[in-house]
Amino acid sequence: MQPSPKDLPLAGESPQELEEQMLQHRMSEIGRKLLVLSGKGGVGKSTVAANLAVSLAQTGKRVGLLDIDVHGPSIPQLLGLGAQQVRLVGEEILAVPVSDHLAVMSIGFLLPDGREPVIWRGPRKYGLIRQFLKDVRWGQLDYLVVDSPPGTGDEPLSVAQLVGPQAGAVIVTTPQQLAVADVRRCVAFCDAVSLPVIGIVENMSGFVCPACGEHTDLFQSGGGEALAGEMHVPFLGRIPFDPSIVIAGDAGRLPLGPEGQTPAARAFADVVGLIVAGKPSEPSEPSEKNGPR
Repeated sequence: MQPSPKDLPLAGESPQELEEQMLQHRMSEIGRKLLVLSGKGGVGKSTVAANLAVSLAQTGKRVGLLDIDVHGPSIPQLLGLGAQQVRLVGEEILAVPVSDHLAVMSIGFLLPDGREPVIWRGPRKYGLIRQFLKDVRWGQLDYLVVDSPPGTGDEPLSVAQLVGPQAGAVIVTTPQQLAVADVRRCVAFCDAVSLPVIGIVENMSGFVCPACGEHTDLFQSGGGEALAGEMHVPFLGRIPFDPSIVIAGDAGRLPLGPEGQTPAARAFADVVGLIVAGKPSEPSEPSEKNGPR
């Protein structure tokens, strides 16, 4: 059994060295870290992150969902946790339980008023992200899913530098070329910071009529898969536009049980199956294999 943070050696260690030891200990309790990224906003990244975490938990994996979108935390709303308060035990922050296999932490739990903007510079955001990674008590996890804000700025850079080994990126796009162009830069970001790309998910990939089952492309189709081929990274699958997930997210009740058998829910289960199996979604090592820059 691994020692708890309070059992780590103290003698002769500087505060910075102790913090680093605690961070490494906390990360060592986590199997794989999935950083959910997108090159631009509006592609449903937080919804994808939440559904991936829920779907992983449904397979029996022990899952943590960490929301580091400082300026627009969505996870508490999506999971109906807006009224939750953070609990502390000593210097540790307790993750908020959602089910027996899923726990959540978000900056949204710390904001006194959700209507007030968070106006922070980079160093303060870095400090909060480091504190979350170091101080949140998850226990042993099979997966930590990290919902990062869109783009390639402070937050995803901080997480990529801090989470340590067994980390990889799940990149979310929508099919149209405007989104795909931004995601291309996101793949390049992962290469630059030595973050393996687990794969690309094409969200809002058509609409399946609940009455007749007919598939209609709303934003074209295939852009995410074509980009994955171009950049030589895995393609994890297409998630169709599903009004039931929109309604459930707004109501704070993402499908957590057998009732979630919509086309989108089945698509998420397929994506999770590839991630758990590791093929073809085994992270590709950052190198020239990730395509021309």
